[in-house]
Amino acid sequence: YKCEECGKVFKYNSSFISHQRNHTGEKPHKCRECGIAFMSSSSLLNHHKIHTGKQPYRCIECGKFLKKHSTFVNHQNIHSREKPHKCNECGKAFGKNSILLRHQRIHTGQKPYKCNDCGKAFAQNVALTRHERIHSGEKPFKCRECGKAFRDNSTVLEHLKIHTGEKPYQCNECGKTFRKSSTLVSHQRMHTGEKPYHCSKCGKSFRYSSSFAGHQKTHSGNKPYKCNDCGKVFTKSSTLIGHQRIHTGEKPYHCKKCGKSFRHSSGLAEHQRIHTGEKPYECNVCGKAFPQSSALKQHKKMHNRERAIKCN
Repeated sequence: YKCEECGKVFKYNSSFISHQRNHTGEKPHKCRECGIAFMSSSSLLNHHKIHTGKQPYRCIECGKFLKKHSTFVNHQNIHSREKPHKCNECGKAFGKNSILLRHQRIHTGQKPYKCNDCGKAFAQNVALTRHERIHSGEKPFKCRECGKAFRDNSTVLEHLKIHTGEKPYQCNECGKTFRKSSTLVSHQRMHTGEKPYHCSKCGKSFRYSSSFAGHQKTHSGNKPYKCNDCGKVFTKSSTLIGHQRIHTGEKPYHCKKCGKSFRHSSGLAEHQRIHTGEKPYECNVCGKAFPQSSALKQHKKMHNRERAIKCN
C-alpha cells in the first residue's frame, strides 16, 4: 500500500489508512467522556486512562496526567525550567541528556549522518531526512489554502502565515512586523549594523547565516544543485528553487495592497516599501534614506563622482 501524498509504503492496509490521516487531519476516534477526537484508536485508549485513573502522576502546574514516573519527571522540567545537563564548552543547559549530546556536535563538528547522493553530512538524522528530499523531489507537506507542497512541516506552517497575514514579531526601531522571530532578529541587524558571521578565509563579514553559508561555498567551488531545465548549477538549494521560477514563471509572493506578484520574497519586501513609505537604507554621507539597497548603492555613486571631481 503506497501513499500518493508522500510515497511511503505500508505492508498492512490498516497502517496505510492510519498514516493517511496525517495528511487529511481526520480524527475518527472520539472520547465518549469528554469529546476529544484522535487519529488512532491507540491514542484514544491511552487518553481513556485519564478518565479511568490509570495515569497516577498528575502535574500540579497544568493538570496533565502521566503514566510513568520518568515521563512525569521529564514533564515537570518544562514548568520548572530545570536544565540539569550542562555543556562544558559553552555552559548552555538542557532538560535532557540526549539533547545535550546533539548540541555538543556543534563544538566537536561531528556529523555522523551522511547523504548517499552527494556525500553531505549532518549532525542530526532529521536534518539528513529533510536534505534527502532535495534529491528525491519529495514534498509531502501540502498547504491547505493554496495546495503548494513543501519538504518539511515547519516550512508549510511558516508559509500558512502568508495566507493568514499573521506577523506577531515587531521591530522596536521601525515598527515593522514579521512572521518569524528569526527574521526579526536578522532585520534588527540592519539598524545595529551587526555582522556576526566572519569568514576565516578572507575576513569578510555577513549579517545573515544564509549569506555566510553561500559565501563559504565560493571558496570551495562546490555547487551541488543543478537546474534540470538549463543545467545551471548553484551553491544553495534555495537559490536553485528561486532560479527555477524563471522557467516555470511562478510568482508565489503577492502584494495585498495592489496585487502585484513576485518570484522572490525579497522582491515583495522591497516593493511593499512603496506602500508603507519605509526607507531603511540611509546614506552615511548625506543622511538621505532609500527603500531599496540598490537605490542607496546608485546614490553613493554620485558622492564617489563628486569626490573624483574634487580630487581632479
